[in-house]
Order: sequence, then C-alpha cells, then structure tokens
Amino acid sequence: MPAPPQQAVDPASDPSFNAALPPLDSLAPPPALPVSTAPPPTAPVTDPALAQPLPPLAGFDPTPDTSKATVPSGEDTRIRYTMQVEGLKAIGLENQFRSLSELETGKKKAANAAQVSARAADDVQLAERLLRSEGYYDGAASSTVAPVPGQPGQIVATISVTPGPRYTMSAIAITQADPDPTRRATAALTTQVKVGDPIRSIAVEGGEAQIALALPQQGYPFAKVGQRDILLDGDTHGGAYTLPLTAGPRSSFGGIETKGDRIFSVQHLSVFPRFDRGDPYDSRMTDDLRQALVGTGIFSSVAIEPVDTGTKAADGTEVVDLLVTQDKGPWRSWAASAGYGTGQGIKAEASWTNRNLFPPEGALVATVIGGTQEQGANLAFRRSNAGQRDKTFQITGGFDRTNYDAYQANTLSLAVNWSRQSTPIWQKRWSYTYGAEVLGTNEQGAATDLTGDRPRRNYLIAALPVEILYDRSNDLLNPTKGFRLLARVSPEASIRSGFKGYARLTAQGTAYLPIGASIVLAGRAMVNSIEGVGDITEIAPSRRLYAGGGGSVRGFGYQQLGPKDVQNNPIGGLSSTELAFEARYRFGNFGIVPFFDAGRVGEKSTPGFSGLRYGAGIGGRYYTNFGPLRFDIATPINRQPGESKIALYISIGQAF
Repeated sequence: MPAPPQQAVDPASDPSFNAALPPLDSLAPPPALPVSTAPPPTAPVTDPALAQPLPPLAGFDPTPDTSKATVPSGEDTRIRYTMQVEGLKAIGLENQFRSLSELETGKKKAANAAQVSARAADDVQLAERLLRSEGYYDGAASSTVAPVPGQPGQIVATISVTPGPRYTMSAIAITQADPDPTRRATAALTTQVKVGDPIRSIAVEGGEAQIALALPQQGYPFAKVGQRDILLDGDTHGGAYTLPLTAGPRSSFGGIETKGDRIFSVQHLSVFPRFDRGDPYDSRMTDDLRQALVGTGIFSSVAIEPVDTGTKAADGTEVVDLLVTQDKGPWRSWAASAGYGTGQGIKAEASWTNRNLFPPEGALVATVIGGTQEQGANLAFRRSNAGQRDKTFQITGGFDRTNYDAYQANTLSLAVNWSRQSTPIWQKRWSYTYGAEVLGTNEQGAATDLTGDRPRRNYLIAALPVEILYDRSNDLLNPTKGFRLLARVSPEASIRSGFKGYARLTAQGTAYLPIGASIVLAGRAMVNSIEGVGDITEIAPSRRLYAGGGGSVRGFGYQQLGPKDVQNNPIGGLSSTELAFEARYRFGNFGIVPFFDAGRVGEKSTPGFSGLRYGAGIGGRYYTNFGPLRFDIATPINRQPGESKIALYISIGQAF
C-alpha cells in the first residue's frame, strides 16, 4: 500500500529548523555611523530677482529659440543605396522587374535601412510573381541589404533570383460544352497559347478573352468562361490546362424590345440594325447598333442586351431579342467655327441645333454667318435616319450676302435634298446626295467688256444636283491611305431676260499613300465644266467656275486664279483644272506639310492643262479629336502683277 503524501510544515514551529539557526547573542551589532565635525553650510547669497513674483503662465511662450540652432534637413538624414538584380536578365524579365520595383521607384534614397529592407522584401514578392507569370513555378527569390565598405551612409540592396525550369503546356482541354462551341472556343484559345508553349499568364488570359469575344460573335450570346485549372507536373515540368465553358444555345436575331425613356419607338429603332431577323447572332452587330443610337446625339447613354425568348427558329437556333434601354440626353447644342483666307477674309459661323424638336430625330438648325466679305443666315429642318439608317432628308432656306472681287450677290435660296453619307461609326464605300434648289439672286459681276462696266442683274435659278462618292480611304477626317472618287452633275436653268439651260459637271479623285509611320503623300486632281453655254454672260457670276484659295490652288487669293477684267477682277470661266500634292509629316499632335498646287480656269467648256499656274508653300497642323487645325502659307510661282506675294489660310480639316 503506498505511503500517504507528506504534509507541509511551518518552519516557525519546526524544532529542528530552530536548532539549526545560530544564537542571537553571537551576532555583533553593526558599526556606528561617523559624526561630522564640519561647520554648517552658510546661507545662500540673497538674489533680488528671486524675490520678484513669477510671471503668469498665460504670457509664457514655450516656443524654443532656434535662431542659433542647426537642424539637419530631411534630405541630409536620408541614406542612399544602390540596387543589384541577379538572375532575371538571362530570362528577359529584368527590365519589367525594374519598371515595377519598389527599390527602383524609391529613387535610391530611404529614411533608414529598415525602409530599404521593407522595399527589398516587396521586390522579392514581385520577382516571384513575375517568375510564376512566365511559367517559372519552381523559381525563388531572396534579398540582402548590406553596408558598402568604406562608404558611410551607403548600402547596397541585392535581389537574387533562381528561376528554375520553365513549365510548358502539356495538354489543353475545354470541357462542359457541346462539340460546336468547343471547337470554336479551342480555335480562339489557340490563337494565343498552344501545346508546347511556355505557360505565360498573359497568353492564357489573352486566350480566354478571345473565347469571350469570339463566341458571341459566332452565335453564342450567353457564353461564359469558367475558372481555369492548370495541373503542374514537377517531373516533366509540364502543365495540363483545363477550362470549363458554358456556351448556352446557338442563337439568331429576333426582334427589338425597349425600356427606359422610350424616346424612340420600336418602329424607329428597327431602322438602325445592319442585320435582319433570323440572321445568326453577332455581338459586333449589337455593338454597331448601340454606337449608331449614341451617334444620334439624342441619348446620354444606351444599353443593349440579348434576351432569350425561349422559342426556336426554323433552323433550330434560339431566337434572341435585343433589349434597348434608352436614357435621354441633352438635345440642344451650340457650335461655332472660324477661318481666314487671303481674298476671302475672316469668316465665322455659329449654329444652334435642337436634334429632336420634331420626333423622331427631326432637328431644327439655325445658322448665322458673319465675316468681312460674307454674311448670312439660314434655317434648316433635318430628318436623320429617315426610313433608312444614315439616310437624311433636309430642307434649307436662307439669305446670303457676299462681296468678293469676282462678284457681289444678295441671294435668297430654298433647297431640299436626300443624302446617304458616311459617319465615323460606319464609313461607307458608296454615298450619295440628290435634291433640288431654287434661288433668286441680285448680282454684280466683273466687267466683261473693255468699258469696265459692272452691271447688276437679277437671276432666277433652278438646279437638280446629284453627287456620288466612292470612298476607299481609311478615315473620314484624316485619311492616311486609300483613295476617293467623286462625281457631281447639276442640271440648271437660269432665267434673266430669257430661259437658259446648262449643266455643271465635276469629277475629282484623291489618293493617300503612307511612307513609314509618320509621312503620308496625298494628291488631288479635279476637273470642272459648264456645258451648254456659249457666252459666259448668260449665267450668273456666282454660278461660274473659279479657282484659287485654301480649298483650291493655294498661293492665290480666293477666286483670284483665272481671267481678269480691266479692273483686275476675276471674271470666272466655263472650265477649270486643279492639281495638288502634299507630304504630311506628323509628330505627336503636330504636323508639317509642304505642298505644291497647280490650276487653271478656261474660257471654254473643255478642261485642259495648258496655261497651268502654280503655287507652293508649307503648312502646320495641330491634330485634335475632331480633325486637324490647318495653317497654310503659300506664294504664287511666276507671280503676275496685282497678285499677292503671300497667301494665308486658316481652317479646320485637311485641304483634301
């Protein structure tokens, strides 16, 4: 049987403990402290200032006097360091690492060594992330921070990287989808990554983005990419890539639904699509529809999303409607432009527009023109997307007063036209304009005989202009390659003392050829003719042909190239020929454009090249998001008496 545990004993009542202690009478007392015999200290000398009362605390200024103190600047207290990177240059990652490095962006200065160490620790994590993003999954990085021997206040931070083997794609599989979307998704993915390629995160993410982009363009509006899985094999250094895909049904376009402000009815919305009901679904067509609606200027924003109707089309595809969410924007706007040309003077134009005064898209536009040689005002009604996308119906009426050397005219006009023009959203190969115009004008032209008389006459003119443009250029406002061909025919009738019928004809071609990344060679050729007129005095001076100016032959004033009367005023002609060549050199938002132009105005209806006059000059360009600002200065070659030495042109847009 085990012994019971011992009980605790109080030492004060233990006889054996007391017996072990020495007797108290054997202990000697401590020695006595010595007694000082020095005289007592004398009383301190009384200071009169000590007897004065203390100043109140409220008037005490605790700010220390630093006028004589030397305080080191924050820059003096910072340490400097150098940075070394080992192991990344061999695999092509050092430049990318340095562009993101905390040590590098710290400008090689820090408050203390601890801050340098913290930056180095962040850079270690950065290096390891970069390694993994490029397929170096076994890579490792470390850092050291040490003083530089013999250089007080200088330390060196070293990032050391061991990349290890690079992993490659050993297999690629897209799962959980039917064969057709799987095939399409695989084709999109493998544009970025293939079996045997290094496992690079940017390539993998790019491939998945291609799938998310391609499938909605190929009939699968509801396709969704799942979470990827890459199974790494440390022995073979390969990775098996698996991507789940939810493709949804293959779909075709159905109808249009709408919600929100409902500014446009479903009927008018149906004018905009460039697809028909039953066409395979294509997200590019949906985006085009949204951009066209935004381009009307009626909405502040437009959202379009596919809606599954749950019904099948005849070809077995799922019918998908488009839900258009309309959000009303500001309909009223002001616009202004201004320019200057030698012979044309200063000209400014301001307009006010209400884009939806007469829904849908019935705009009212009021325009005022002011200048040194032209003044006027007109009012226009414009119906955009009139029964067809980008087709416009317009009625314009107004008054214009011009005072040029060639003629002075006071004109009332009324015009109606239909047009189908290119837009920044959809630049069309073919565009056209046709319509009718009636104008009454009182004009004084140049003298047509040696008497120098400039008679003023009244004319009533009717015209049926038609214009067709074939456009293979790459940009509406600032083309850099391609060409354009234009033809214009305007049968006209003029009534003064009798009826006179004639036709105005124009043919023009422009071409653009890029030379490298910064230079574009541009050229223009144009011929004009008035057929059916034997005597130029039979038609109004404003309907004759002229040349010269910023949009014609530069180096000459506006309308100043061609036959002159005895007072050196332009008479005009029945034909004209114009040629222009430019070398457009662009650097950033600026450009320099040397140019050479040629032209002539003929007294007969047949255009020709004999007697061409030439002008040359140089221009400056400032490129904005709405087109280039143009500053051209030119001089005529073989200048004739009465012609300006220098001609200046300022406007918006290229010369052609």
